[in-house]
Amino acid sequence: MANKKITELTEETSPAGADLLALVDDVSGTPTTKKVTVTNLMSQAPVQTADISSFITGLTAGELGDFDFDDNAILGFSASVNTQTGTAYTVAASDNGKVVVLDNASAVTVTIPGGLGAGFNCSFVQKGAGQVTFAESLCDVNNRQGHTKINGQYGVASIVAYAADFFVLAGDTAS
Repeated sequence: MANKKITELTEETSPAGADLLALVDDVSGTPTTKKVTVTNLMSQAPVQTADISSFITGLTAGELGDFDFDDNAILGFSASVNTQTGTAYTVAASDNGKVVVLDNASAVTVTIPGGLGAGFNCSFVQKGAGQVTFAESLCDVNNRQGHTKINGQYGVASIVAYAADFFVLAGDTAS
């Protein structure tokens, strides 16, 4: 075979284990050109594997639905809207995960009752000009600034129950 540059050789796109490769050994000392089989070279390559086939075999993201790989419910990717036009509203268990839109020109009082359970969460939008005030009934509603209201029209606030009957009010709030 005539001398050729490596870049001039024909590419092997599916090498077999017995195919030979040229390599330069001991490049920092006395370099020597040697041969190695593909099998021997690959046996020296560190490989880390993880068997995740049971998680992904034939599964598409759309097939997960409202559950993760461990069959735990995933909630909150989208929310139903509950529009209220009165001046008083008491949050219901059915509001869990929903957006409550409060649309009134006069002040609106939203009562947070006890008994909604740990993990309950709900967002509130003050659509109307009437300022929204949160009141607690048989529960504790906390805000790090002591706020109890939504700051103004188009403001958004949320409540999250970190334990049964203990809520945090967060968002665009005011005192």
